[in-house]
Amino acid sequence: MSKRPRKRMKDEGRGMRDEREWRRYPASRMPLVASLVAVFVGMGVAAACAQRLSEKSETAPWRPCDPAEVRARVLAWLDERGVDEATRAKAAEHWPADSLPSDGTELLARLVRSIPLVDEDARKLVDLCSKPATGGTLPSQAWLADPKRATLVANNLRLWYGRWLAQGAMFDESREQLAGLEPEDVVDPATLLFYQAVVYHRLLDQEAGMKALERLLAGVDQSPRRYAAVARLMQADLKGLKPDSLDHIARRMDDVRRRLDLGRAGPKVRKVEDGVIESLDKLIEKLEAQQQQAAASSSGNLQPASPAEESRPMGGKGRGEVTKREIGTGSGWGDLPPKQREEALQQIGREFPSHYRDVIEQYFRKLANEGSP
Repeated sequence: MSKRPRKRMKDEGRGMRDEREWRRYPASRMPLVASLVAVFVGMGVAAACAQRLSEKSETAPWRPCDPAEVRARVLAWLDERGVDEATRAKAAEHWPADSLPSDGTELLARLVRSIPLVDEDARKLVDLCSKPATGGTLPSQAWLADPKRATLVANNLRLWYGRWLAQGAMFDESREQLAGLEPEDVVDPATLLFYQAVVYHRLLDQEAGMKALERLLAGVDQSPRRYAAVARLMQADLKGLKPDSLDHIARRMDDVRRRLDLGRAGPKVRKVEDGVIESLDKLIEKLEAQQQQAAASSSGNLQPASPAEESRPMGGKGRGEVTKREIGTGSGWGDLPPKQREEALQQIGREFPSHYRDVIEQYFRKLANEGSP
């Protein structure tokens, strides 16, 4: 039985540890997909470093960077800066020609460790990103938009900064940093597309999120497996999201809570709050209209489905003939012996109001008068 290569065993062991770490995270109250995304985003650099599949897709619209090319660009940038030999040698320690990583996340990490050695702005930014994100007011990073900065530095540090912001649930700020970056602009295109999708998903930007996810999954064979798994969940979630639905409203309310927890209470938050109230009003009006329609339809159908059995003429087998009898006063119909009449009157007096007795007595007197000659 052949032994597996040592590197493969090491990568698989790391993947199993990452998986155990991932399973330890508790589920939050947000929807399942949002919980999985939040867990993954909060894991940091170590969990993001995942095993790539060896087979490459020939039809993917983006390609991972060539490690040798990245190394050459870094060393060329150091030479352009005119750094001294000691600093250049220290930076070059991260780029040994015989052990370059093929994983884009590791390429990005090595680049971020190299740049601060010769760039003070980069050093401050990387130091900031090494601490937990707690919200509040962030220092300005306007230098990242300076056209004089080398694109190798600015673009990749924007990705590094944007990822850190997303891990701290500062999705609006992360969107600003990641906006406009393309896969070919950075050394880790899979991470760029993944975090762009995460930001759009959490900000409920359905169109932009679906676009980023489609681009990421188009190169699924060149992405970390964890990226691909979560990306498919986000894609299914965004497809089923309906504007102004109860689920959509609940997520926007949760987004307001997130912003307030970060100390964001400005015009953006008020705009989201106003939108939530407007959507709730629409939903309530829709429910009231449905109730009124249901009440109207039920009131128009008050008659019972089947009339009472006593109201139907009963069928029979007889000829329908009866013995004719005279029921007028001359026949004696309605006459009662005096004793029984008095008992009836007393019973009526006990069970009915007094004026009923008077009416009945008058009735009997009338019958007596009609029967006299």
